[in-house]
Amino acid sequence: QVQLVESGGGLVQAGDSLRPSCAASGRTFSSYVMGWFRQAPGKEREFVAAINWIGGRTVYADSVKGRFTISIDKAKNTVYLQMNSLKPEDTAVYYCAARRPFRSEYESWGQGTQVTVSS
Repeated sequence: QVQLVESGGGLVQAGDSLRPSCAASGRTFSSYVMGWFRQAPGKEREFVAAINWIGGRTVYADSVKGRFTISIDKAKNTVYLQMNSLKPEDTAVYYCAARRPFRSEYESWGQGTQVTVSS
């Protein structure tokens, strides 16, 4: 079982940057896929970005492509989501998640961190 703890959310203005982080622990997850999701009030949770722990291959939702960057610091077992050029529509609770490579569903989730972007 993987434990995930997010931090680094906050209140920023449109155009600002923020870098939430996700500290992972619990077992060997070097083969895992790590993802970020978000859920805005009244909306369903949506995929934001994902990265392979080993190869570093990344994938992004169209809505954040070119503005957000997902990365891993393997020495710290931490996954980051660098968010630039933030927009009010990026306001949501951001969740970190992990899954084994051949699983279609994410198996472990963090508690979430709030990101609020004011106009």
